[in-house]
Amino acid sequence: MKRFVNGANPYMPLWEHVPDGEPRVFEHNGEKRVYVYGSHDIEKEQYCGRNYVVWSAPVSDLTDWKYHGVAYETHYDSILYAPDVVKKGDTYYMYAAEKKGSLVVVASSKDPAGPFENPVETKLGFDPGVLVDDDGKVYAYWGGCAAPCYIAEMEDDMATIKEDTLVSNPLGHSTCPWDPKDDGHISLIDAFFEASSPRKVMGKYVYIFSRRYEKPVPELGVYYPNNGFLSYRISDTPFGPFHDGGDISFNGGEILKDSEGCGTMTYQWGNNHGSIMEVNGKWYIFYHRQTGLNEYSRQAMIEPVDVAMGSDGKLYIGDIKYLNGEPVSSKPVEMTSQGAQINGIDARLMISAGYACHIYGSRKRAYIRPGYEQSDEISTPVCDITTGTTVGFRYLQFGNNTPDSVTLWLEKEAKLKVNLRLDSYRGRVAATLSFDGSTKEVSAALNCGIIGKHAVYFEFLSEDEDESFIFDSFTFD
Repeated sequence: MKRFVNGANPYMPLWEHVPDGEPRVFEHNGEKRVYVYGSHDIEKEQYCGRNYVVWSAPVSDLTDWKYHGVAYETHYDSILYAPDVVKKGDTYYMYAAEKKGSLVVVASSKDPAGPFENPVETKLGFDPGVLVDDDGKVYAYWGGCAAPCYIAEMEDDMATIKEDTLVSNPLGHSTCPWDPKDDGHISLIDAFFEASSPRKVMGKYVYIFSRRYEKPVPELGVYYPNNGFLSYRISDTPFGPFHDGGDISFNGGEILKDSEGCGTMTYQWGNNHGSIMEVNGKWYIFYHRQTGLNEYSRQAMIEPVDVAMGSDGKLYIGDIKYLNGEPVSSKPVEMTSQGAQINGIDARLMISAGYACHIYGSRKRAYIRPGYEQSDEISTPVCDITTGTTVGFRYLQFGNNTPDSVTLWLEKEAKLKVNLRLDSYRGRVAATLSFDGSTKEVSAALNCGIIGKHAVYFEFLSEDEDESFIFDSFTFD
């Protein structure tokens, strides 16, 4: 039996649902690991859950994730929204967002995996993010949607804000169509929405946040209001003024471009939350994507990013364009199936359809079905595929020896053809798998050699335009 892929994108097991992930590198008991602290989508019919769990990986291998269990349980019989964790001295402090983010408490532990105990109420608000500066001073950032963002310095107790340092609305906040109350602040277009995450990068204070775009962003396939972005602004001080940096991540999947440069999304975008982290000398953006038919089963994602300082002192983060060695612009990094497996997923492993980053062309709304069975062999299938749908994976690694065949599994028997295409959803057909309606599994010989790293796409074709199919998994031999 082949081993199933793990540590790809999403990087946690397919049964785990941890959005809003704030990454932190901590050294504990002589070992440096990346710890991820986020919400826990286990309620299934609403955002988040009533506990936080912790996952970590050694800094030398971001595909080897370890589950540490529950780190914090609600103390108010409430839903916990996005937290953050920082270390000061020998103590780790978790800012837990009780009561759906309306009450933030700070709990503590001597272990980065928790448990975090003895919660103390604070005056921080929605989506708290905390920065421990190089000089030991601590700053808190918070806010979201209809409420503006705030910044304040913290007292040594890590719970009390210094009232005379409080700064209101340093970024300007976006419109909020479901809560359009006038709170005395002017709402801005294409501005701060939620998900405060302050970081210190190359001496600059970087305010990472979820940006809500009201105006179209045609090159990314955005034509209606959208808050699937993680963006950043930069300052020379922790309180601002902050200057626009750009967008780092967008969770709308592969963007298909037409001849005029206008894009089409190939994945169901949704809210976004996360941050950047330098790990073992390389930078990554940690973010989340949606699965299912709502935003209640989100999964943790990761992509490498480039970070560079221009000669003008501007900090660039994301997919950076250079001119004569000088950074001149940046754009969001691509959303992939490989994540930290930067050489591509091993094509000869069992690969769940749930690693798709491109689902395009269905007459229905094709989607990845969430799975919750805690098994190393879980597959989360793509459902509601109709004729003409393409399901893509970026990227697979075939090595130096070309495989002979591809095998694909459906969840139910069906009559259809599936074309394997290379490098583009309209790319060369490398094999055709024919299902006659009596089996869930079909293999087909490849008609060309495939070596190295490639994107692969499966094109589903049926004579019945109304029939739908469920794509479970595949492998190469």
